[in-house]
Amino acid sequence: MSQQSNLPESSIISRRTLLKLFGVGTIVGVTGYSRFSKPQPSVFQPDNLDLPKILNTNKTVAVIGAGLAGLACAYQLVKRGFTVKLLEKSPQLGGKIASWQIEAAGENFQMEHGFHGFFPQYYNLNSVVSELGITDNFQSLNYYSVVYHNSQYQPEVFRPSSSAFPWNIIDLAVASPNRLKWGINLTKVKHLQVFQAITGFQRDKNYQRFDHISVADWVSTEFPQGLYDLYFLPFAKSSLNAPDLMSVGELMQFFHFYFFGNPEGLAFNGTKDDMGTSLVEPIAQAIRKNGNIITDANVSEIIAENGKISAIKYYVGDNNHDVPFWVQRNSIVNEKEDQKTEYFGAADEVYALKNGSEEAISLTCTHQGCTVQKAADGKFHCPCHGAVFTADGKVVKGPAQRDLAKFKVVQKQDDNLQLLASNQQSSSPEIITADYYVLATDVPGVQQLFKRMTGDVDEKLRSQIEELSIADPFAVCRFWFDQDFTWEHSNFTSLSGYKLTDSITLYHRIQTQFIEWSKRTGGSVVELHAYCYKEKEFPTQEALLTTFEQELYNIVPELQQAKLLHRELVNQHNFSGYPPNSYKERPETNTNITNLLFAGDWVKMPFPCGLMERAVSSGLLAANAISHREGLQQRTLLTVNPEGLLRI
Repeated sequence: MSQQSNLPESSIISRRTLLKLFGVGTIVGVTGYSRFSKPQPSVFQPDNLDLPKILNTNKTVAVIGAGLAGLACAYQLVKRGFTVKLLEKSPQLGGKIASWQIEAAGENFQMEHGFHGFFPQYYNLNSVVSELGITDNFQSLNYYSVVYHNSQYQPEVFRPSSSAFPWNIIDLAVASPNRLKWGINLTKVKHLQVFQAITGFQRDKNYQRFDHISVADWVSTEFPQGLYDLYFLPFAKSSLNAPDLMSVGELMQFFHFYFFGNPEGLAFNGTKDDMGTSLVEPIAQAIRKNGNIITDANVSEIIAENGKISAIKYYVGDNNHDVPFWVQRNSIVNEKEDQKTEYFGAADEVYALKNGSEEAISLTCTHQGCTVQKAADGKFHCPCHGAVFTADGKVVKGPAQRDLAKFKVVQKQDDNLQLLASNQQSSSPEIITADYYVLATDVPGVQQLFKRMTGDVDEKLRSQIEELSIADPFAVCRFWFDQDFTWEHSNFTSLSGYKLTDSITLYHRIQTQFIEWSKRTGGSVVELHAYCYKEKEFPTQEALLTTFEQELYNIVPELQQAKLLHRELVNQHNFSGYPPNSYKERPETNTNITNLLFAGDWVKMPFPCGLMERAVSSGLLAANAISHREGLQQRTLLTVNPEGLLRI
């Protein structure tokens, strides 16, 4: 089917107009911008009312999930005078930006989920950083490169800029060594459609036009090949969503936020230390001034009554099921594993039962809830952060701190098993009653919480949560070597064209702990990141490790002569997915449960944002909604220009 049907003819900008726009003499008149006048951020819903900033009554809020969204929400509510209880099921705060200690090359280091860039248009995240007085925890990386493997293209280099569209396009064209390979043909209707779509962003129209189609399908016909290879593919994957599973509407929003609507340029900052030290702990310290942070908190029940949440129950420590529950035999896992053990349950709640045993082991890692897998050594290994457990569930390697939970077999009927927690605590669960509740977990987390929600819950809302998608998994592998190497590109470099690897980070040149180690030892610490790989292509941890190492030696041939001292793999499958046809039913901040709100990068956002800025902004939106209901002034939220210049 022709892809020309993706846009109506009426939305196509005329060739004559387009040619005029590329004439430098007419650009200033069309845009209204001076070459030297930097556009300012846009204010989202300014609160013009003269309202108090601080609460003068006692109001409590329970926030579940201490990733960036939950931390931002709790931080803002504490600033407004609310009493906050922040619950996190992991021992560490931060979610996907958490840090934890590992041992490598005979020393202790802080590990994290991979390099994160802090772009200048992260206005809301940067404002929190400024308020906390921690701007010195960040440093500019000055520029970054995109390098193409076995390609006809030369590396692209992106530097700081203060030019908005169309000047940023002109600057890019002038600087790009590949400008003659973009493949743009202004006589082709499809090329004009692409140009209008990426420069004329309007949120509602954008999703109406493009949310039904995947990026892969959209570019399969008459798309400028060079434009796709050079920019669309590497930048689309950096959203952590693969092109075959990502909505074009979401990609257009992503491009508008990071480039076409952004006057700040594409260079960014990185943390001087790990993310936990540089960002997470300073936010947590601010929250503790009028809030209580509880880690290792496992919510066992959320009680809904009369259209609102009345209470939540939780345990600190092991997962507790104080009532028997049924799980079904997992035929897929059983086919893969040995015949001495049966497996029940699915997704992130799988249980292993040895033949003849009356006790099952939960395969949910006690660190961050990933499903552990049996390795060749007979032990259970966590594929996410490297924790190791014995065959009977005893923890032998962190970052997990507790053994795998065990469950008594109550009864077995055909392929169904009824279980009850063996480690029942004598005490009752902790109960929180609050005025407001915010669910700020990742997608698997909020889906599990809704399974534990009892009472009268709106079925549409429950369906919206069930239908949320998870993107393909991402993986990070960090290597320690006994020698350094020459590198002509940026210390963080995007890579395109490799089977697995999407970026490389030279940690021994950007983070203090690794810089100091490198100075003492002469070694290097290098990280490869795969943003969204296919599980069928890399079904095991060994497949990931082997491929990462092979590709590293291809990227940095010098390291083939070095001694590999240690490698650390982080593998997660919990990033929000944005597939076609998902925007319309995506949950928003407010829900029809009157005192329940949502925060997280899976929430439908009313203005352009992405990645960490999306998570933080969603948390601040939830805090603003609560403040508004209590008659308080809302926090000013900023974004890039919410609409593209060439909108029609």
